[in-house]
Amino acid sequence: MTHAYSKQPWRALFLAYQLAALFVRFPLWLLLALPRSLRPRQSWDVRRTVLVYALRHLFHVQGQTGRLRPLPDHRAIPPGNGVNGVWVPPLSEELVLGKLRKWAEHVNAVSIPIPGYWMHKKGTSIDVASTPLPGEKVILTLHGGGYTQLSAHPNDVSAAIPRGLLKHVKSVNRLLSLEYRLSSAEPFSVAHPFPTALLDALAGYVYLVNVVGFSPSHIIIEGDSAGANLAQSLTRYLTEYKGTPGLPMPPGSLLLLSPWADLGKSHDNLPAGSASTCIASDYIPNPSTPHFRYAVRAMVGPHGLEEAEINPYISPASLNPTLTVHFKDFPRTFIVAGGAEVLLDQIRSLRDKMVRDVGEGNGTIDEAGKVRYLEVPDGIHDYLIFSWHEPERTHTLKAIAEWIDLA
Repeated sequence: MTHAYSKQPWRALFLAYQLAALFVRFPLWLLLALPRSLRPRQSWDVRRTVLVYALRHLFHVQGQTGRLRPLPDHRAIPPGNGVNGVWVPPLSEELVLGKLRKWAEHVNAVSIPIPGYWMHKKGTSIDVASTPLPGEKVILTLHGGGYTQLSAHPNDVSAAIPRGLLKHVKSVNRLLSLEYRLSSAEPFSVAHPFPTALLDALAGYVYLVNVVGFSPSHIIIEGDSAGANLAQSLTRYLTEYKGTPGLPMPPGSLLLLSPWADLGKSHDNLPAGSASTCIASDYIPNPSTPHFRYAVRAMVGPHGLEEAEINPYISPASLNPTLTVHFKDFPRTFIVAGGAEVLLDQIRSLRDKMVRDVGEGNGTIDEAGKVRYLEVPDGIHDYLIFSWHEPERTHTLKAIAEWIDLA
């Protein structure tokens, strides 16, 4: 059962118990990590092993209580040192077309002003939201969190990814991190199901092009985990409705980091699949567990769980035989996966489908539409967030930087 301790006083009692139990759990984790043969990956050191155990436990606790602390969301721009927040204007109704309009009407989703956070490379002196220089590249970043957690705010843990990109990518001096609306379901209030986040992501893209003035060919859409799912969804919409008056052209590049590519169940029980074989080496559980299914219920909302099996905007990697999906006209794409993560099989399926339609890249200067894939053998889910996940984190950021800088 998920969120069994979301109400007070049970929430406080449960958290107090978990805190006290750490005095037992931590020595046990350390003891289990000492023999190399007992570690989830024998190449891991003791520190990484214990940290993964701790992350897994934190993930479990949040699955029982909900968010452990309030986070910035779409309702306000919390101030802070170096926080360059702006309000992204809502979409014009003329840009909500076809299937997107139908889905939005089904759940009464409308576009509203949402926060966006400009992040600048250290040492640069760029005015917030200033007109781009000729040929300037920019990244639109969409954070992960299962569509139900985390924030675009620069103080959020997920901001480690955009900071890492700014540090290593020479040709990018700034990026926009978008505070799309998060989904929720019972036992919390039901709010912001699909396609709400897609409306917000589209508003952010339109803002970059039509308000700030960036050329679509110079925009890299980046997302991690659920944010990568959203990045794919946004790119799909822009390619399917390409040429519509007022709608910007698709981006020049797409960067997908540990993408959650199948919200359905088609990858959950594959024989010797990563959803089961990588449970010991990842901090997120099998996608069939209640924690994951809560996020799916919150995201699909009134559309129903079947939508997660057959909708290419939601589950482009689904193995459901009734799914029709293609990636024609998608831009050059870089996909990153961790070899120790439970989502590995579905990420590989996404890669295979994209390569089938647009071809495989050569690893450096790809032609338009090519796919570059990097799988780090011992990488956990979304490992670019964690500063201690070295040397894999730095090696990956350098590979991404070369791919962006040489385009």
